[in-house]
Amino acid sequence: MPLPFEKPMDELEARIRDMRAYAEDQHVDLSSEIVALERRLESLTRDTFTNLSRWQRVQVARAPGRPTALDYLGSVVEGFTELHGDRALGDDPALVAGVAKLGEIGVVVLAQQKGRDTKENIHRNFGMAHPSGYRKALRMFDLADKFKLPVLSLVDTPGAYPGIAAEEQGQAWVIAACIQRMSRLRVPAVSVIIGEGGSGGALALAVANRVLILEHAIYSVISPESCAAIRWRDAAEAPSAAEALKLTAEDLLEQGVVDAIVEEPVGGAHKDPAGAIEAVRQAVEAEIEELRRVPSDELARERRERFRRMGRFLEAN
Repeated sequence: MPLPFEKPMDELEARIRDMRAYAEDQHVDLSSEIVALERRLESLTRDTFTNLSRWQRVQVARAPGRPTALDYLGSVVEGFTELHGDRALGDDPALVAGVAKLGEIGVVVLAQQKGRDTKENIHRNFGMAHPSGYRKALRMFDLADKFKLPVLSLVDTPGAYPGIAAEEQGQAWVIAACIQRMSRLRVPAVSVIIGEGGSGGALALAVANRVLILEHAIYSVISPESCAAIRWRDAAEAPSAAEALKLTAEDLLEQGVVDAIVEEPVGGAHKDPAGAIEAVRQAVEAEIEELRRVPSDELARERRERFRRMGRFLEAN
């Protein structure tokens, strides 16, 4: 189902399909007309996605068909072997973790997985991890340091699961423990925000030496809907909240929250998943290759300083 602002492009695509079918059925040459429509579609798509509002970026970040973490794991790394369980309570399917090869380099991978359909979304709890998921992440960080393997994390979550049972099981504590443990890693760490990066549930896997974000992904302390419900007592004010939160890739790069933007194919990752996945693969390989040359003590020091710089400001008289 197209996003609301994609309707004109969707209609043009339908016209192109109909024209091709008619030309084939009637054995007539409509190639010039089809080429003209394709150019018009490309221009319209480029113009639309160049001038998206912040709320529209939120919609693209959540778009059906956008590649999930497992889609990236299928192509960005090779030989992924999933490791299960937190050695305390159970296994959380919202957080997928294991070891793999990135080119010729062994890596530890952590990925927040949403579902591709309703059934999988329910199974994965819409990417919202329980405490057992974050305890599993702590295991992976220890594993990475023990075997000197770089860490790659793929962030895509509305936030950590906020249920009563999760709070009773120490949700806040284990998120804080993840942030602390990841900040002390003595191996390279790269995080990629591939869709939504929501609150502490995302930050727990994003205390990295390099934080990358896809062009139409978002990263924020709170969702626009929740912000609107608190600030204006009306979730319908989410577009206004999105503008105030400054949660787009360009906003975050300007603020120094992320280090680089990974360009998506024209029309967004949901229109060309393979293109988006390849762009992420190239970006991650380049970052990890560069970070592997940095001494362990320097990696940890740079990571701590990077996050301590955030939020500094000067007051003008």
